[in-house]
Amino acid sequence: MKIFEGDYVLLYLDQRRTYLVKVEAGKTFHTHKGFIRLDDLIGGEYGSKITSSLGVDFVVLRPLLRDFIFKSTRKTQIIYPKDIALIILFSGIGPGSRVVEAGTGTGALTTALAHYVRPDGKVYSYEIKGEYLEVAKRNLNRAGMLDFVELKNKDVTNGIDEKDLDAVILDMATPWEAVSHANKSLKPCGTIVSFSPTVDQVVKTVESLKEHGFVDIETVECLLRGLQVERGKVRPHTLMTGHTGYITFARKSASIL
Repeated sequence: MKIFEGDYVLLYLDQRRTYLVKVEAGKTFHTHKGFIRLDDLIGGEYGSKITSSLGVDFVVLRPLLRDFIFKSTRKTQIIYPKDIALIILFSGIGPGSRVVEAGTGTGALTTALAHYVRPDGKVYSYEIKGEYLEVAKRNLNRAGMLDFVELKNKDVTNGIDEKDLDAVILDMATPWEAVSHANKSLKPCGTIVSFSPTVDQVVKTVESLKEHGFVDIETVECLLRGLQVERGKVRPHTLMTGHTGYITFARKSASIL
């Protein structure tokens, strides 16, 4: 696959040093290993190598969804990919799904949701802080997902505008205050997913879900541990990202037959 002007590439030096760069004619990208003329990338192939001014080789990779998420501009803590993966799976969303998300933050989860509902679905993302939405808009645009998202400077605890939704995803301090609105806006069997860092938040959310007739309620925590792989020295990494949050899933039950 060829690289065109305006594309994003991931310049790979090693596992710890990667750089997400927009290819723009006439510009250079500077690193501690020398600079790279971005003109030299245009017309080249993803997976090829490019040599810096200091003679150091970088591999030119096509960015994955996780690269856009990890390299996003941040004003808030993002949800980690390990948690995003579970949220996507348990929400049941896919191409054509209509999803409400609250809050947007700087758009990491929003980017992933948009990736999976495209080309015919839509993510309606609620955020009460306008300055976060501006950052999220730039991150979504860079990842090519802005067309599949409607950003809304609104408080979801005051109500959800959309109806007949496939899923409601909550990443907010008081998710239990949005459960009643989610219940009114979801399709029968639609899913609600809540991400919370503390047990107290989970308890209040689960109690509200039960009060509003949701079923199949489950709360999980995902821990991810990397491995150092070298012949004769394979072992878990000394450091790991431990607790990030608890994920609660539930489904809306239909009226009793």
